[in-house]
Amino acid sequence: MEWKIDPVNDGVETFEELRQRLFGVAYRMLGSVADAEDVVQEAFLRWNSVNPSEVREPAAWLTTVVTRLCIDQLKSARARRERYVGPWLPEPLVGEAAVPDSGEAAELSDTLSMAFLLVLESLTPTERAAFLLREVFAYEYGEIAEQIGVSEANARQLVHRAKERVAERKRRFEADEEKQRELLARFLFAVSTGEVEPIVKLLAEDAVLYTDGGDEVKAARRPIVGPDKIARFIKGIESGVPPGTVSRVVEVNGQPGVLMEVDGRPFCVISIDAAEDKLQSIYVVLNPQKLRA
Repeated sequence: MEWKIDPVNDGVETFEELRQRLFGVAYRMLGSVADAEDVVQEAFLRWNSVNPSEVREPAAWLTTVVTRLCIDQLKSARARRERYVGPWLPEPLVGEAAVPDSGEAAELSDTLSMAFLLVLESLTPTERAAFLLREVFAYEYGEIAEQIGVSEANARQLVHRAKERVAERKRRFEADEEKQRELLARFLFAVSTGEVEPIVKLLAEDAVLYTDGGDEVKAARRPIVGPDKIARFIKGIESGVPPGTVSRVVEVNGQPGVLMEVDGRPFCVISIDAAEDKLQSIYVVLNPQKLRA
């Protein structure tokens, strides 16, 4: 898509038209709302330093800026994530924030899921950028080459290598939204019984539970695998939920999830992946730093 500039426009309106798309690129790259917003703001400052009427394709120019800023940030973030206490999960997008671009919501919602974002963690920063720009935002290889600063041949190679790695790690989550909501409701009811068996029956044989507390909240230091272990862990931590906690079903990264609040403040966010009437993965974000948004 080409974007036309009104010569008398100072560029703010053009940037605002592209803001949500730029945020979508940055969030998928970084897995952090705060970091994505910072990158978009930096892109805005750089946009203000140029004459918009001299930029032939604002969308491509701004996407290039955002992509390169994200690559630089990911390179420095890898060391921090290696020191992260326990499993690292993306910062959840809850409620209306889970749809960064309403025009793209249906098409791109799967690429916001926790499962998809975790798969992307297996890629290098440049592979991640090339893959997202090609497979999610449908840029041509020549455009991708310019945006990440490589040759077109290298861009093709990066995308190909990334697709192979994603295919190796990606699990199929085939349940539609209605089925996911049903399974989520059944899961919440099973947890409320305080019994292990009802939870076990809802979990796939190779189900995995991820709990992200960072170094601020007590959580499992490793992913928990298997129905029995997951059910017993959930039963154990349920007693630690603060009194007066209110739970409500919301949209988390484009999929059904649960927001738990204490005195109006978020306590944790839960989301799931499901297939064949079974829960495949459960993601529990407890880290207060990731719940501020």
